[in-house]
Amino acid sequence: MITRRSKRPRRRPWQELRERRRQGIFLFPSLLTTGNLFCGFFALLLTVDHRYTEAALAIFVAMIMDLLDGRVARLMKATSQFGVEYDSLADVISFCVAPAFMMYSFALHDLGRAAWFGAFLFVICGALRLARFNVQTGSVDRRFFIGLSTPAAAGVVASLVILLGGEVAPRVVRVAIAIATYVLALLMVSTFRYWSFKEVDFARRRPVETLLVVVLAVMVVATMHEVFLFLVFGGYALSGPVRRVVVGRPPAPIPVEAAGKDAPSSGMA
Repeated sequence: MITRRSKRPRRRPWQELRERRRQGIFLFPSLLTTGNLFCGFFALLLTVDHRYTEAALAIFVAMIMDLLDGRVARLMKATSQFGVEYDSLADVISFCVAPAFMMYSFALHDLGRAAWFGAFLFVICGALRLARFNVQTGSVDRRFFIGLSTPAAAGVVASLVILLGGEVAPRVVRVAIAIATYVLALLMVSTFRYWSFKEVDFARRRPVETLLVVVLAVMVVATMHEVFLFLVFGGYALSGPVRRVVVGRPPAPIPVEAAGKDAPSSGMA
């Protein structure tokens, strides 16, 4: 006996695209992500004009935008897969391509192939870091990131340019910068664990002394921002290897279903 399969109308690709378009996007988080992307593109334009300090500041503004879009999306309950993918694409420009191009133009362009290959390695390792973050599997500990986040790596590059005042450094310093570029690239794809600060509750009541510490920190930033920024981002980049030496390798996570991102951006992807 031959059974006839029920015929269902085939859905054409353009029909699926139309339905997806009708779903719409969450405007405000997407505007913040667009601001992040614009700052990365603007940093590239400033680098072409050899305005390295302004380009570094544009990267820092992009970091603020990247931090805000995820927080705003969670507060508005406006998370979506579109936001996740859009945020990752913006991060590739702002925290991978822009810092690498700025570092190449600033210090690596006359050091040979090995130096400029470090800039390319920074880009590809940053892209791999973002891709791994999006498809992260296993038992996810929200307190830590696996590998140095791309905004943190970009922050090291930008703070170093600000520390040097955007001026061309001696050859010895530029060689050290080339080595640091390789190290940052490898840290992004490493298995070192970095504190994510996701568990910090800023809305909780704090002792009065906490306000004094915050005010002193703001004063330090205002008076010695060049040194302070580099120490903060450089120290954070080194905290992963140092933690591995002190604490040791963590136990392997128990495999579970793939854990998706809960927001368009965590701010430190």
